[in-house]
Amino acid sequence: MFKKASKKDFEEGDIKITTGYDKCTVTGDCVTACPVDIFEVVDGKAIAKEVGECIECCACVSVCPNDAIEHSSC
Repeated sequence: MFKKASKKDFEEGDIKITTGYDKCTVTGDCVTACPVDIFEVVDGKAIAKEVGECIECCACVSVCPNDAIEHSSC
């Protein structure tokens, strides 16, 4: 039996965003806080779909109530 990954990395260029699936409770705060709309909810978890569009503002990290998002620039 395989264990489902507890973290998912999203990378493009020098930017890496990691979502802790075990911590994500899908409040949607990262989706609404991101000024360039790189996040969306898929299968009940937040994903960073357009990492290359990230402006490295770190709003997603600071707004997540469960500390489920790690960002290489924050």
